[in-house]
Amino acid sequence: MKKVYSVEEYIEENNHFADALTLLRRMINKTELEETVKWSAPVYTLNGKNVVGLGAFKNHFGIWFFNGVFLKDEHNLLINAQENKTKALRQMRFESIEQIDKNIVLAYVKEAIENQKLGKEIKPDRSKKKLEIPIELKNALSNNTSLKDAFKTLTPYKQKEYCEYIDTAKREATKQTRLDKIKPMILKGIGLNDKYKNC
Repeated sequence: MKKVYSVEEYIEENNHFADALTLLRRMINKTELEETVKWSAPVYTLNGKNVVGLGAFKNHFGIWFFNGVFLKDEHNLLINAQENKTKALRQMRFESIEQIDKNIVLAYVKEAIENQKLGKEIKPDRSKKKLEIPIELKNALSNNTSLKDAFKTLTPYKQKEYCEYIDTAKREATKQTRLDKIKPMILKGIGLNDKYKNC
């Protein structure tokens, strides 16, 4: 699908559902949500936060609720398009314009707006994973106090780079060669890819 820059273009691009998309668009535009285009599709926002979006595919169309997981879903209309992957996003799916009950759809949209005002949203998981130091590097650090101290002073990102560098080597000999290469770099307090970052 080509990149679209307006809702009109999106509807035109999906003209097999043009009437249905236009109907949903009119309904949503009667609310306080602001119409935008993101990811080449219509998205409706409140204070810059994504609330709902329109989507059309070959055999169905629908409304995306960005934080649909918080909707009561009294009519059991919402589906999780990617089970076990999508945490917050829910979709209300239709195959024809006749399936749209305007009052029910509008009630869901209004509830989504209220939820957004209440700040109901799933925050991205920013919890830090514990750094897994490969055994080869762990042994080198425990046998060399200076190396261990130098490694501790590196940023978590630089530590992670070094750990992955050792860990991704498939052969023991390669792991050892890489370990010999990074020891002086760690002692100097520089990261694995610092020389490229300063170019």
